[in-house]
Amino acid sequence: MDHAEDLLARVFLTRVLEPGDEAGGRWVRERGAPAVVRRLRSAGSAGQPLPGVSGKRWAGLRSRAERADPHRDLAVAREAGVRFVSPGTAEWPRQLDDLGDARPLGLWVRGPADLRMWALRSVAVVGARACTPYGAHMAATLSAGLAERGWVVVSGGAYGIDGAAHRGALGSGGATVAVLACGVDRPYPRGHTGLITRIAEQGLVIGELPPGEHPTQSRFIVRNRVIAGLTRGTVVVEAAHRSGSLVTVRAARRLGRHTMGVPGPATSGLSAGVHELLRQDAVLVTDADEVVELVGGMGELAPERRGPVLPRDLLEPAARRVLAALPGRGAASPDEVARGAQTTPDDAVARLYELRALGYVERHGDGWKLTRQAVIPAER
Repeated sequence: MDHAEDLLARVFLTRVLEPGDEAGGRWVRERGAPAVVRRLRSAGSAGQPLPGVSGKRWAGLRSRAERADPHRDLAVAREAGVRFVSPGTAEWPRQLDDLGDARPLGLWVRGPADLRMWALRSVAVVGARACTPYGAHMAATLSAGLAERGWVVVSGGAYGIDGAAHRGALGSGGATVAVLACGVDRPYPRGHTGLITRIAEQGLVIGELPPGEHPTQSRFIVRNRVIAGLTRGTVVVEAAHRSGSLVTVRAARRLGRHTMGVPGPATSGLSAGVHELLRQDAVLVTDADEVVELVGGMGELAPERRGPVLPRDLLEPAARRVLAALPGRGAASPDEVARGAQTTPDDAVARLYELRALGYVERHGDGWKLTRQAVIPAER
């Protein structure tokens, strides 16, 4: 198939078919994009509906096809610094092929980086638009940590968690990709024009819709499958039970990608959706190390989590047993300490004098008691 003809046909179809249209995707897979375009443009009986759509819907598609002008769209895109990346080309991220007939016809890409190379080591960070300060903090710090470890942060460019994720990655000098539900030449939401412009300069802004197209509720929903398919895994930071970000997680799960959630307060409705995911099969994560351990290569392990090392942790086991045998309050005789530590009275006395030299115990007449230094925090 001629590449130029296929590219023009796919650009044409981005004006005609809605993102995620599986019937249209099946036509392109079975017949090729140029043949579908010719059928849409045909007059008379040659323009009969293709399988899987009603006559009414076919008429709507034909009406859209009459106004489609791929040469104009490509010219407008070039003027805005936007290119069109189609399946089978060098920059196409092949993991999107996992979407089957719902695979994008192509992607409009704005930014200097190579989309395919960036997508190979990427993680989605998504969540609530109306997030809490805690959620914004977690999204930003987690994304900054991922970026510092060489991972690309992918999100949807929206207010709330998306914006915090993008800013966290940019703030650490890292890479980020915004997947929009509109034309990439018209940033949405308007309040994020500066942020999306900065992403286009430092990272990538991508989308399925041609220049000038506006977002709709359904386009936001189907956009999420691209975020899920493009990345190695999806992290959700704050999501209510009906949050759109849960669509991304469900898509990631269907595609066999890793699904992760950042826990929040049990009393927060904004974390209820995340907690439900964690009760199913998502993995609980709290920082970038834990995310990378899941999505990264062999040996990329998160550090072992431990509480603070207390001075008594450095004692020899026998000395720790004698120390543990002393009561929290009051004094004990050497015989009582020996019984508690399961040792002899002579050994207990020897250990008690060692502990006194270290400041853990003190002698009171014939008995021994703990000093203030020896009382562990849980006992205070």
